[in-house]
Amino acid sequence: MSSPSIAVVIAPGSNREGEAARAVRLAGGQAEIVPIGTPLDRFAGVILPGGFSYGDALGGGMRWALQVGEAVAAFADSGRPVLGICNGFQVLVRAGLLPGSSDGAGSRSVTLTGNAHGRFACRWVSLAGAAGHAAGLDGLLPPVIACPVAHGEGRLAVRDAEALDALAAGGRVLFRYVEGTNPNGSVGDIAGLCDERGLVWGLMPHPEDHVSDLQNPFPDRPGRSGLALFEAFVNRARSI
Repeated sequence: MSSPSIAVVIAPGSNREGEAARAVRLAGGQAEIVPIGTPLDRFAGVILPGGFSYGDALGGGMRWALQVGEAVAAFADSGRPVLGICNGFQVLVRAGLLPGSSDGAGSRSVTLTGNAHGRFACRWVSLAGAAGHAAGLDGLLPPVIACPVAHGEGRLAVRDAEALDALAAGGRVLFRYVEGTNPNGSVGDIAGLCDERGLVWGLMPHPEDHVSDLQNPFPDRPGRSGLALFEAFVNRARSI
């Protein structure tokens, strides 16, 4: 499959689907923006993009999670990759796909909640892949990715210190904020998670907003594009 077909699934309130689709195309995939409820069988990968699904009326991503959780879980169980960004990350956490099944049924030891400073965060941050993560991205990404965040409910919180240790020990921490850019008070500077199989990836920042040099506001620091993440995702879909 030279150019795998990737579904960019949207719900009412999604607003970053165009950027996610463009990133997929630049990475060598075919992107199709599809509404919630579209059958996913014909796709090689699924992206849940950013936005404010249903106005976050039940909390970030909650209603969307109730609607798509089973379908996306079945998709990942078939061995195909899933990526959730910002609102999409909230969906994956609230649907129980992240940090993954061994978190324990119903235990909900990890959640995403209001930013520690109580304000909406809209700024550029720096990300780095976490050591020992299960997604197999070592050597595929730049040492640091620069991209924006835009969220009010993006702080990753855990039940206790044991739950935090389990995330790292199980290879579930995918990205951390680096260079002092943690925008929301996330515990352990965690910016993204993956499941134990390395098939489901989620992160709060928006790498789709920095996939070309023209989008880089730091000309003195080149080579920090988020495009490599989408290339890795498309390659994973291509290998199915």
